[in-house]
Amino acid sequence: MEFKFQLWGLLPISLLLVFSNLQNWASAKPQVPCYFILGDSLSDNGNNNNLKTLAKVNYQPYGIDFPKGPTGRFSNGRTLQDVIVELLGFKHYMPPFAESKGKNILNGVNYASGSAGILDASGKQLGARIPMHEQIKNHKTIISRISRLLGDGSSTKKLLSRCIHSIQIGSNDYINNYFRPKFYNTSRQYTPQQFAEVLVQQYSQQIKALYDNGARKFALYGLSLIGCTPNAITVCGTNGSLCVDKLNSAATLFNDKLKPLVEELNNNLTDAKFTYLNPSGTSADLLLFVTNGTCCKAGGGGGELCVRNSKPCSSPRRYVFWDAVHTTDAWNEVVAKRAYHTKSPLEAYPFNIYKLAKHKVNTNEVMSI
Repeated sequence: MEFKFQLWGLLPISLLLVFSNLQNWASAKPQVPCYFILGDSLSDNGNNNNLKTLAKVNYQPYGIDFPKGPTGRFSNGRTLQDVIVELLGFKHYMPPFAESKGKNILNGVNYASGSAGILDASGKQLGARIPMHEQIKNHKTIISRISRLLGDGSSTKKLLSRCIHSIQIGSNDYINNYFRPKFYNTSRQYTPQQFAEVLVQQYSQQIKALYDNGARKFALYGLSLIGCTPNAITVCGTNGSLCVDKLNSAATLFNDKLKPLVEELNNNLTDAKFTYLNPSGTSADLLLFVTNGTCCKAGGGGGELCVRNSKPCSSPRRYVFWDAVHTTDAWNEVVAKRAYHTKSPLEAYPFNIYKLAKHKVNTNEVMSI
């Protein structure tokens, strides 16, 4: 015992502070009690593994930098949502709905599904998927299971009101619907402006369905620059531009309608908080990465995924894109940290994830639902 005290006394103050911080982190509670994830392949962590679909990645080289290897995450390592979960102080990632069981659902569940969209039909040419409305049904199933675990509905409502519901969806409604006229007629039915209106109107109803089932904290991600993915550039061509302008313009129309929806929801549903998050990163961030290529050899899935068991690049941390659509662990970390910490209204509006987590919900209003 004497030896131990002498050893601590010899350690530099800086190291003592590090040990102290580690002890505090180990004993700290997460900033929110649970975290629910809805979305597409940018967030999927295994829900598609047992579906009949081209949009699944439970094989190498996916997961080469993830402790459990290939899990169904469309990256070499963590997704953006995984990094947010870490920043919020959770010790474990949210389980996919397909594997959720027991008390692990009390900390949250991931419902996201590769190739899923706001519209049910989006992604159908790739096979089975779990579109947004079915993810909401799965969430209702989890709510029922949580109620049984907690023993009463009021405790469940109180818990859900304090959790963050994070949604990143909409890309497939464009890249696997509107801009696939061979499989879908939406581009003949609607102008890009009209289609954005259709999507955001449907999305609004889905968000309100989550609200009606107890959600009170919403992190709503816009669309990234979908015209700058290696797959988009290869398939569509750029006509001399750096990216596919028509895809980026369509994504901008969607985002420009999602932002005022966030304001409307905050004004009308005053017992809840909604925030818009930009997942594209900044120009300064992009300068530090290779943006014009993929780390793995693309050609799997529908042509945009890594070829099974192919050898990837030696430095994934240098790349934005892991395959021809999905981003690397390193880029996901950059974007997640911005969503969590940023003070820029261009990146998070009206507030970042940290402030969303800190928001206090009026539980009296929740109980009256």
